[in-house]
Amino acid sequence: MAKSEELGLDLVEISPKADPPVCKIIDYKKFLYEQKKREKVMKAKASKVVVKEIRFGPNTDDHDYEFKKKHAEKFLADGAKLKAYVFFKGRSIVYKDQGEILLLRLASELEELGKVEQMPRLEGKRMTMFIAPKTKK
Repeated sequence: MAKSEELGLDLVEISPKADPPVCKIIDYKKFLYEQKKREKVMKAKASKVVVKEIRFGPNTDDHDYEFKKKHAEKFLADGAKLKAYVFFKGRSIVYKDQGEILLLRLASELEELGKVEQMPRLEGKRMTMFIAPKTKK
């Protein structure tokens, strides 16, 4: 403690459970500043997961399907996850099999860009499927 006061620095306890406890003489404010700076850099480097959604109807036409597939390809190429779902309105719930076929067709056509994270699953009025990109840019 005398040595730290002599140097005008702080005595910081590093490992209190060790025998004897480990202490270090440092400028504590500078240490906190550098630690905050390191955390900020780590946070900036962390990748943020973006989820893009594409909505289909159970009787989506070929042209509309191709148009939405192009958007899906772009999303996966940009490194975003894709949530594709078929929304069943009213009595269209009887076409569950058509919705599943549509999503499986999308998954097979996007196979080179991404892999299926979750197979088509019916949740209430919507059948959902997740596709994750294979390579992130």
